[in-house]
Amino acid sequence: MGDNRPHRQLLAWQKSIDLASAVYATTSTFPKEEIYALTSQMRRSAVSIASNIAEGAARGSRKEFAHFLGIARGSLSELDTQLVIAQKIGYITAPQSLEENINHIFKLLNDLITKVKADASTQ
Repeated sequence: MGDNRPHRQLLAWQKSIDLASAVYATTSTFPKEEIYALTSQMRRSAVSIASNIAEGAARGSRKEFAHFLGIARGSLSELDTQLVIAQKIGYITAPQSLEENINHIFKLLNDLITKVKADASTQ
């Protein structure tokens, strides 16, 4: 890839960075008593998505990369669940743009996992 930071070339990573920024903005309006609870948990999940994509891309093997992409997908599912909870308890209403971002990243990760696993099986 030429760049020694290959994760920056991945659309899934780029979109995950955007999602993390949106989650920080959204949770900044949560009640202060949530700072160590739902706010912190949602932010941690959002940061974990991009972080695991980056860590996996830096690993030496396609198998390891696929493993970290799976962890990123798990963090994305956690964030999706936390978003539903935040909506149910009235902290946010109709988080459509966040849901659309999550759906898009989920597809990107699934596609990337499929590709990386196929590449790993041909090595």
